[in-house]
Amino acid sequence: METSVLGMKPPVILLGGLANTTSVARSLGRAGIRLFVVAPESSPVLRSRYIHQRLPIAKGQESVDYYHHLLVESQQLPQGAVVFPCSDCAIDFVARFKASLQQRYVFDIQDPQHQLDLLDKQKTIDLARQAGCQAPGYWPVASLEDVQRLLGQLRYPVLIKPIHSHVFQSRFNKKLFLIENEEQLLEQAQRVLGASIEFMLCEFVPGPDTLLSSYYVYRDQQGRVLFEFTKRVIRRAPPNFGAGAYHITEWLPQTAEAGRQFFQAMAFTGLGNIEFKTDPRDGQLKVIECNARFTGAQELVTRSGVDMPNLIYNFLVFGTHPEQQSFRDNMTLWIPLDDFDSFRELHALGKLTLWSWIRSVLRPHVFCYLSVRDPKPFLFDVWAQLTKRIRGKLKA
Repeated sequence: METSVLGMKPPVILLGGLANTTSVARSLGRAGIRLFVVAPESSPVLRSRYIHQRLPIAKGQESVDYYHHLLVESQQLPQGAVVFPCSDCAIDFVARFKASLQQRYVFDIQDPQHQLDLLDKQKTIDLARQAGCQAPGYWPVASLEDVQRLLGQLRYPVLIKPIHSHVFQSRFNKKLFLIENEEQLLEQAQRVLGASIEFMLCEFVPGPDTLLSSYYVYRDQQGRVLFEFTKRVIRRAPPNFGAGAYHITEWLPQTAEAGRQFFQAMAFTGLGNIEFKTDPRDGQLKVIECNARFTGAQELVTRSGVDMPNLIYNFLVFGTHPEQQSFRDNMTLWIPLDDFDSFRELHALGKLTLWSWIRSVLRPHVFCYLSVRDPKPFLFDVWAQLTKRIRGKLKA
């Protein structure tokens, strides 16, 4: 690799992502690694002081097309660079083009088929069941007739859950649809089918968001573990089916054991993350989703003591395999505006008082973008969030 000849650490190319990419960039940047970031022009990470070269994806431009142009067609990015996909779209691209690109770039040791399988939410449930893990029930849907045949058989609420979340989110700006009755089911099913987006109907696991927990692991080709990490959720926005707004670190043996069972059954290699929800009806952990990438809570992972980006980078480049990394329990990641939105909804339902919410957040926190040494991503994100909310109120 040309970077090795120069006696330098190979640079890193980060593809896509938002808060996770910013956290990864800071971890690697502090280690003196040159960073080339390909992300939407509105992404806070492009304002980071640690970026060597910014390659913004223009609004309306397809991310995959730009990745293909940069890495396949023009080959203008440095040979020998380590490529980290930080979004589902980027994972899909890497999985499909890894074979033709790995002579020029360094990739994680993940099996491309595993990456594609974990992007597929229906396939993920099938894999969970094959591994002996519990998972929600689901009903495949290919047409409106499939939905109509299920009328009268479903217990509401149910979920319209996309097969590929990133495709659904780019169209509807939501992770899924929560369906309360047959009329709503037919209306939303027609809407999704009309957009030619694949989905399934999925059982809704009841209970509050505090029943959610996650397991992170890195497994090498021999099944040895580079690190393990667990956390749980305090609140999401919107409650029950949004993104995490308040997370807390905690070693959760049952979550870790269920995660190990899942990834071992797959013979999975590389970075994996799996989320569970404890079903209050039977006390079992049910698989909710999986990711083969850094997640939005990455800054919490790093600050708690597991510097995943550097551990993975050093393993891929230098073959280092340190002892299992420990982490600090009871650290929290808080996204204030999103969590306030969550509070408002829970308060309206009589599930959370103002004083209880205030008490829950009166403590030191980790924030996705806040950094004294690298302030611009935080300032950009605050401005973008406030502007978005003001515009929303003006339109209302």
